Amino acid sequence: MGRVSWYLSVAVFLAIQPGGLQGSELRGKPNVIVIMADDLGNGDLSCTGAEDLQSPHIDALFKSGMRFDFAYANCPVCSPSRASLMTGRYPELVGVPGVIRTFPKNSWGYLDPDSILLPKVMKTAGYHTALIGKWHLGLEAPNRPVDRGFDLFHGFLADMMDDYYQHQRHNIEYMHLNNQVIDVKGHATDLFTDWSCDYLKSRVGESSPFFLCLTYNAPHTPIQPPEAWYQKVKQRESNIDDKRAKLVALIEHMDAGIGRVMTTLRETGLDRNTLVVFTSDNGGQLNVGANNGALRDGKQSMYEGGLRVPTCFAWPGEIEENSKSSERMLTMDLFPTVCEAAGVDVDFPIDGVSLLSLLKQDTNALAKRDLFFHRREGGLRYGGLIANAMIRGEWKLLQNSPFEPQELYNLSADPLEADDKKMANKHKYQEMANELRVQVQRGGMVRWQKPIENKR
Repeated sequence: MGRVSWYLSVAVFLAIQPGGLQGSELRGKPNVIVIMADDLGNGDLSCTGAEDLQSPHIDALFKSGMRFDFAYANCPVCSPSRASLMTGRYPELVGVPGVIRTFPKNSWGYLDPDSILLPKVMKTAGYHTALIGKWHLGLEAPNRPVDRGFDLFHGFLADMMDDYYQHQRHNIEYMHLNNQVIDVKGHATDLFTDWSCDYLKSRVGESSPFFLCLTYNAPHTPIQPPEAWYQKVKQRESNIDDKRAKLVALIEHMDAGIGRVMTTLRETGLDRNTLVVFTSDNGGQLNVGANNGALRDGKQSMYEGGLRVPTCFAWPGEIEENSKSSERMLTMDLFPTVCEAAGVDVDFPIDGVSLLSLLKQDTNALAKRDLFFHRREGGLRYGGLIANAMIRGEWKLLQNSPFEPQELYNLSADPLEADDKKMANKHKYQEMANELRVQVQRGGMVRWQKPIENKR
């Protein structure tokens, strides 16, 4: 064997050994898995403080990388946060200020067909792209997953399932394989787990890296865990009520699924160079028993409980185990982070910032920036108008309903958002209100709904 060949062989051998050479440049482009739960509360994991819930597999993922204690969803409801994940933009700037639904008169978003989505960008870098699970960004062309850059879509198109076993919404079958409706049996969480494991097995031996989005419907309503999981929780937690027990069981069932996916990743050997991200699309829904920790309110709300979400990043040899960051990050930051990790240049406008330097601890702080949150909704509570919020440093301005006054809080001194400082600090209030109004104007310039025929 020649000297050069011998050195190359040793380098490759060391690269795959525990503690050996770990540079991503030696291993090639990393695989990427983004796991997004649906309505998972910030306190609804055992590693984030839940005492009546066991989530060993997600806990292990958190321990294997960096945890963000101040991770925010871009919106306190589903579609906008997903739009931010896929585009790296504030959701109202890509036409998704609110929830996309089946019927146009109660749908508050239409994903801009000209926006550039993450799977399409990853494909330019040679990635195979897959979405398994919930989409919720469009029900028809040109806004289905395979229209927007995914090589494979195996999952659910719509906002929520009316039944985890029937997979329908408004009696319409929304479970698809690519663009074809499929009729499958089983609990949706199990199906998404099975399909993800099958996908990982299919990538063994492939020369191209993969980008997989695994987006569970759980623990979104209806709170419908398998009966055996519910009974296990009831037997273990003697003081738990039925409502809470069902939600805990649904989360623990999802945790077990994530455990199976991570086991498959290890068994295939793909884990050695795979970046795994875990997050939620918004806070937990309080009226079904969610726990958002020591935060005010929950899903739908501009208070911290509606926006803060459990989030971590794991990448063997690149991200230190058991590390933490107290920097504020948003869902939209995942886009540039994944791109930079994959060596993909983003040469078009986005609003998110890459977290890779934080993850590798090359720096411990992000550049100062304002954070904005925007939600449009119907019904008598919202009337088709918007609720919004803004964070600047330790200050947070919010309007939780278009029919309620704005409120100003200092999150450092008042993390529970109990002491409105709007009147006591009029200068800060005016300063932030002016900036928030500019962001509202930016969103107002973007079309968010298809033209519909006005039938009375």
